[in-house]
Amino acid sequence: MASETLREARKYEEMTQAQITREERPAFHLSPRVGWMNDPNGFSYYQGMYHMFYQYHPYSAYWGPMHWGHAVSRDLLHWEYLPAALAPDMPYDKDGCFSGSAVTLPDGSQMLLYTGVIHEPQPDGSFREIQTQCIAIGDGRDYEKLPGNPVLTEDSLPEGGSRYDFRDPKVWLAQDGCYYCVAGNCTAGKDGQILLYSSRDGLHWQYENTLVKNNGRFGRMWECPDFFELDGAWVLLTSPQDMLPRGFEYHNGNGTLCLIGSYDGEHHIFTEKTDQAIDYGIDFYAPQTVLAPDGRRIMIGWMQNWDTCNMRSQPKKWFGQMSLPRELSVRDGRLYQWPVRELELLRCNKVEYHGVKVTDGIVRLEGVSGRRVDLELEIGAAGHPDIYRKFAIRFAQDEEHHTAVSFRPHESILKIDRKFSGSRRAIIHQRRSLVSHDAGRLRLRVILDRFSVEIFVGDGEQVLTATVDTPQQAEGISFYADGDVVLDVVKYDIEA
Repeated sequence: MASETLREARKYEEMTQAQITREERPAFHLSPRVGWMNDPNGFSYYQGMYHMFYQYHPYSAYWGPMHWGHAVSRDLLHWEYLPAALAPDMPYDKDGCFSGSAVTLPDGSQMLLYTGVIHEPQPDGSFREIQTQCIAIGDGRDYEKLPGNPVLTEDSLPEGGSRYDFRDPKVWLAQDGCYYCVAGNCTAGKDGQILLYSSRDGLHWQYENTLVKNNGRFGRMWECPDFFELDGAWVLLTSPQDMLPRGFEYHNGNGTLCLIGSYDGEHHIFTEKTDQAIDYGIDFYAPQTVLAPDGRRIMIGWMQNWDTCNMRSQPKKWFGQMSLPRELSVRDGRLYQWPVRELELLRCNKVEYHGVKVTDGIVRLEGVSGRRVDLELEIGAAGHPDIYRKFAIRFAQDEEHHTAVSFRPHESILKIDRKFSGSRRAIIHQRRSLVSHDAGRLRLRVILDRFSVEIFVGDGEQVLTATVDTPQQAEGISFYADGDVVLDVVKYDIEA
């Protein structure tokens, strides 16, 4: 039986959704039904559908008391909104239902494991969040919170673990028939760690081990962990807060981290071998994965940056969107990402050019324009000893606006730049990435939706993601070279 708080949220979102037209939303990226969206939650496959829950404040386009929004899809690109799944309506979660995950129980029901938050008054008059892990069980639409909540509390923490930073459980059913989950935590000194818990029935949980300790390397508190086996390796994804840059890695402060290594399942010990950022652009955080029925490991992240989300040029009826779903693989100790193959089924109006020469200037190609576009580029030098100095593609372009992706082969630097995208605020506009290339030859796949761009480098060894708040009539695409470039272009419109 839904609480009054949840019924009110559902009533509000149903009434308000009609005020947002289809054209005001992304075409093939998930946005909130109404109001505010942040972290993906409960990304799962259940009863023949992909389910995406998300951190949600329906009552405004700004962060507020966290609910769980809910949407379902058959192809990961067309989403149907369902009523909000969770609302902060119990003594242990009255100040927010924070991030978590979902798994199917043996009886066929779906379990949501989430973080409940309450504000605890401090002696100085301030408040701190007490975070515990809670369960709700349902049928894919309606969920009942477990009478025994919370199921993981400060009593479940290892010595020195903070009860104020204990959140974002990611649950899975292992081959041994046991349920496991990882959760983000930190020490009293704000040094991140990932905790591992186990359960025989999914309802009663015990601490197993501290899977990874930061030891001061990557930021502070580690949020939104995910842990899975892929291509013979074990992968830990997490989103550390307050990161410092290291070369061309970890430039987003509140950023993303991928650790790849091996896992001793008997003793619950993870041994790291490599580390990298998950995304090298401006707007990507808190990714979560699902194991698809066909065996693919698919990841979606929140396509936003915490440091810019409240610096908006104009009011909106909704805020926040999810990245493209991405198929993951591990090659030579590195995480690769590629748009889900379902996107190719939405391609139409193919336009193709080969051997286009761009020399010290700008070239526009007939039929290459739009804001819902899948663009494949192969950039090469013109065949003489002097490699070009710079290449750029500009999109979402008119006389006043554009966003650009540029490449300087002598520095091996790929850069996203949206300072001319229409922003009236001094937000983050640029990110640079160090990429590999063959004497100036580079392949890019650039995917545009109404309010975003995602650039996949090579075979997906790097991705740069950014939101773009440019008027929709700015549809131009042009190519620029400083020097001599030979260009192959394949462009598709995306009909979603």
